[in-house]
Amino acid sequence: MAYATRLRPNQLISHESAIALIGGPMPLALDENGPLDGATLPVHVSTRGAGPLVRAAGVRGHRIPEEVPWLEGDGINAVHPAFLWTQMGSWSVPDLVAFGDYLCRRHRPGPGRPTVGRQPWTTIADLRTMLASGRRIGMARLRTAVDLIREDSWSPRESLLRYRIVMAGLPEPALNHDVFTADGRFLACVDMAYPQRKVAIEYQGRLHHASYAADVERIAALRAAGWTVIEVTDALYRRPDELIARIRRALAR
Repeated sequence: MAYATRLRPNQLISHESAIALIGGPMPLALDENGPLDGATLPVHVSTRGAGPLVRAAGVRGHRIPEEVPWLEGDGINAVHPAFLWTQMGSWSVPDLVAFGDYLCRRHRPGPGRPTVGRQPWTTIADLRTMLASGRRIGMARLRTAVDLIREDSWSPRESLLRYRIVMAGLPEPALNHDVFTADGRFLACVDMAYPQRKVAIEYQGRLHHASYAADVERIAALRAAGWTVIEVTDALYRRPDELIARIRRALAR
């Protein structure tokens, strides 16, 4: 993204290029291995106000209102994350939810939780404010997605899994739920849970392979404590009917 160092004062990195700068998730349809680094995509540059659009090889120019807020860092200015989210209205609703979850995640304290205390990139309230400030491409999708964004999802795949569960008509699960024994001992933090039914849903995707042994022990402890644990592999995720049926059966017990 070398062009970013040549920006004029009224030009900001935007769209997928800004997402790459903050390490945000791209749609899995673009990259099955997770977030893209932006190297294979055009550089998106938005001009604030009436200045000329950027025209250069490998650069895509856009125009945005003069009053759009921005982030400053390491000599590169980018649109504010809340506005950035509204620029992605061409994405599907589930991908918008996953990106919104990433931006709004609250890094709350708890046993074994990573990055405790780190501030979210933005808030759901800020997303709503940006939506209300003007028309956007994909406005209907953005309005649908903002109501589904949550503050405690830890990964895009967990966000997409939750979206699938809710769209199937199942109750919305609690996210990254801490489970304790009867005597108050911490047992596990599960990806999703229905605490009253003692049903846990664990996404066992490629990102979990490094901790496989620990996951096995943790899940065994949960089952010993009377929890039903549904392990969602990539293969099961690709069979949505079976996935939803398993969750329904567990909740009906």
